Amino acid sequence: MIIERNEYINQLLAKQWNGKVKIITGIRRSGKSFLLSTLFKNRMIEEGVSAEDFINIDLDRKSNIKYRNPNTLYDYIMERTSDPARKFYVLIDEIQLSYKVKNTDIDESLVPEEDREMLYTTFYDILIDLMARPNLDIYVTGSNSKMLSKDIVTNFRDRGSEIRVFPLSFAEYLSVCHKEKGDAFEEYMMYGGMPLAVLESDEREKRKYLQGLFTNVYIKDIVERYKLKDDSILSPLVDALSSAIGSLTNSNRLANTAGSAMGKTPSHNTIRNYLEYVEDAYLFQCARRWDVKGRKYFDTIQKYYAMDLGLRNARLNFRQQERSHLMENMIYNDLVRRGYSVDVGIVELSRVIDGKRKMSQYEIDFVVNVGNNKVYIQSALNVDTPEKKAQETFSLKNTGDFFKKIVVLDGNSKLWTDDDGVMYIGVIPFLLEDVLSETLDV
Repeated sequence: MIIERNEYINQLLAKQWNGKVKIITGIRRSGKSFLLSTLFKNRMIEEGVSAEDFINIDLDRKSNIKYRNPNTLYDYIMERTSDPARKFYVLIDEIQLSYKVKNTDIDESLVPEEDREMLYTTFYDILIDLMARPNLDIYVTGSNSKMLSKDIVTNFRDRGSEIRVFPLSFAEYLSVCHKEKGDAFEEYMMYGGMPLAVLESDEREKRKYLQGLFTNVYIKDIVERYKLKDDSILSPLVDALSSAIGSLTNSNRLANTAGSAMGKTPSHNTIRNYLEYVEDAYLFQCARRWDVKGRKYFDTIQKYYAMDLGLRNARLNFRQQERSHLMENMIYNDLVRRGYSVDVGIVELSRVIDGKRKMSQYEIDFVVNVGNNKVYIQSALNVDTPEKKAQETFSLKNTGDFFKKIVVLDGNSKLWTDDDGVMYIGVIPFLLEDVLSETLDV
């Protein structure tokens, strides 16, 4: 079965021949290679492009190891695209596997110490050169955000165009699972949207595949990429993050949690470094806390969300199924996938409690930035009683502004609005429709 990922295909089509390197990033095994080398390529062939006009290099294959040398890769592409009258699509998979090569034609003693890095040729250098050739349209995939998306400004400046690929959205999952919406939602919450896991019908094999990804791909990749001695810190940290999705945490708490499993507590600086590693591998995403009234960020406490709930659940052997946290994680992922900038909101209020005035903090699950506007979103399993409704909407009603406010509920309920202007919608239609742009007209 082929899973059509038209949202990403349309982005690629819109960016072709724009004079930039198209950089397709995302967690490994999310379908980046298939998207580029099969779906996009087939669409272009259907539109009349010859298959001979595509140059495919998969650096993840043993047969292509020699092309990890950027000079060898460059020579190969130049040889294949030597006809300036023909247009070529150059597709390079897993570009982060390319290593840097020292230029021996220059006397190193003549180069200042601070400029010695410039003695090396990297994949950035060859891509910039290839990009300048008018008959080449360049596309690359990569699974390391630090090497790619975080360095686009530095290395490509305005010459790189990123497309971030996520595991299957709930809408994509629903289109291929052949299940009723409610049943599909339950399975998606359990097993997530990694394409090969979705296509596997046997639940035992599905679980085995997801668990194997963590051990044999992600953990191994991070250990190798950052030259770690072992995974003695990484593994308990990943477990701690998996347990803490949707909860406020910081490096101190994570160090203590991971340390309890290790028998010794790693330093906070070490944990901060390891947090960067798992974010760079797209395993987890960090959401910062935003003071809604003070209009500033809190830098000491954040929330982390798993990129894919199936991977998170597999890491914990499918225990710790807190529905409220899983639903919150799904909502966050969907908002980010749609391209929104998302923070965790805090409303600070002065209230009289037990006869004493105190400053208290009340959480808004998500502050979604849409241009100059904001939308506040609260994730709640239900508002079945007046007390529960008041509890879930208290922070929303005390933001001190008039931005739109939404409560996303468990289930399939249609959009409705209460007398205070707060909107309510079931999580299933929320995930299937872009409520922020279509319903709120923002």
